[in-house]
Amino acid sequence: MSKIVSWEIVFGQDDQNLISECHRIRKEVFHLEQKFPLDTEFDDVEHIAYHFLLRVTEQDPASGETTIKSVGTIRGTTPDVYPAINRYKLSRLAVDIDYRKHKFGRLLTEKLHKWIQEDAKATNRPAVVECHSQIPAMGFYAKFGYTPEGEQFDEDGEPHQNMVVNLPLAE
Repeated sequence: MSKIVSWEIVFGQDDQNLISECHRIRKEVFHLEQKFPLDTEFDDVEHIAYHFLLRVTEQDPASGETTIKSVGTIRGTTPDVYPAINRYKLSRLAVDIDYRKHKFGRLLTEKLHKWIQEDAKATNRPAVVECHSQIPAMGFYAKFGYTPEGEQFDEDGEPHQNMVVNLPLAE
């Protein structure tokens, strides 16, 4: 079994290779594993959202050979994308099933939060973030200070809860 020797998170808005890898992970997790309809996974904000990709470098203990693999993603949008809610939005957090035990979802969320805090400070707006959490994932978001807002609702055939957090601005 390979050993993870390092990881990195890269992000961008218009890097097609990066976005393609993020889409591949999301398709595997949300469509193939969780059975969400593929036509609902990719929406009209893909081209203006910020896509974060977590890559790991693994080393085979026997041969010493290293490989780099993309294993997680998260997407963020600024308040300009959804003017009706006027908040940042965390969406599309997905980690390959074989890598979830490494807490990469936490690392991706922390990286997204840091980006939001820096952007909010630079644009002089509050760092209020919302996400549509699947019900089983609510505890994960609660660890970051997210609290439920409103009633549960159906999104793509599954119950979800809107959750919100107000982040401090970057120093």
